[in-house]
Amino acid sequence: MKQPSGFLSFGRNIGIKDQSLDFAVVYSQVLCLSTAVFTKNNYPGAPVLVGKEHIQEGKLQAIVVNSKNSNVATGEEGVWVAKETCKILAENLGIQPKHVLPSSTGVIGVPLPKEKIFAACSTAKEYLKENNLEEFAQAILTTDTQKKISYRTYQDGVIFGVAKGAGMIEPNMATMLCYIFSDLLPETKDLYPFLKNAVDISFNCLSIDSDTSTSDTVALLCNGIKGKIPNSIFQELLNEICIDLTKMIARDGEGATKLIELEIQNARDISQARKIGKSIINSPLVKTAIYGGDPNWGRFVMAVGKVFDEKIPYNDLSIQLGNLEVKNANQEVKEKLANYLKSNQEIQIFVNLNQGNVKMKFWGCDLTEGYVKENAFYTT
Repeated sequence: MKQPSGFLSFGRNIGIKDQSLDFAVVYSQVLCLSTAVFTKNNYPGAPVLVGKEHIQEGKLQAIVVNSKNSNVATGEEGVWVAKETCKILAENLGIQPKHVLPSSTGVIGVPLPKEKIFAACSTAKEYLKENNLEEFAQAILTTDTQKKISYRTYQDGVIFGVAKGAGMIEPNMATMLCYIFSDLLPETKDLYPFLKNAVDISFNCLSIDSDTSTSDTVALLCNGIKGKIPNSIFQELLNEICIDLTKMIARDGEGATKLIELEIQNARDISQARKIGKSIINSPLVKTAIYGGDPNWGRFVMAVGKVFDEKIPYNDLSIQLGNLEVKNANQEVKEKLANYLKSNQEIQIFVNLNQGNVKMKFWGCDLTEGYVKENAFYTT
């Protein structure tokens, strides 16, 4: 697994919750051109507030993340802890505090164990290693069952993405953290359009449970050590990485047994495609039908029809599971639909609106008893 040059990192346990890795740092040996996008939740976590402030100049040199505790709804104390975390880490690394992006993920409403985090920041430099982003990817997980990594190479350079996320996930981001590191630099120095375009067709088309988190962060850091990459190629590779990570998050949804890939076809525009796609991918009845292998095609029709301001004529609507048309399915088709749902771990849904020529994809997962068990006892 090739990793980008100039980035040192680690993941370690500092006793925030249990024996698993719960604290992580990535440090670039040179200042990075950077950008980030954050949650739209009205109660963003303290690290998001500080991160928005620190990214204003478009330069970062380090990422610091703790898992198990989100530092959300912790008031002025939480903001102070996030800022102090950046300050102490910056002193240890010999960089400026404003060039550190903080993130926290985990339980909401619980103050961070600041003494443990401050102590870990003050000794961070001695743990940093090259080619160690896999350990970083492990340390940022919460209820995830596996690391989420995707990368692409261009000539001698690398674009390398890591993410976490398994629950509290809905389009417009999620309880997901994603960091993309590259030793390449696109020709255009404004990174925000590249990241926004990639996020709009990936993470913003993702849903596990329709709940938008308070801590979502996607950051892009490019140190340029390996030189330039054409804008078009950079955008293409960045899109691929973000879509890869989106599918990994959906597949690893809490309690999930199936990945759902939904394609809205021939929509009037992006707005119509997003509304209807979101309605289907978020529907508990659609998700449970897919889990149970129940060929109840009426649930798919319902999910389109409940988008009240987008009245799609019924005769224009076509819905397929795999290559099977579900509208007005007879008993023979229902049996084939049931077999398709039960025998595949990746379910493809095609919804043709016949209103225009816009196409858009969405990703999600089924809804199972495992999700209920995970979240019914999350803090206990």
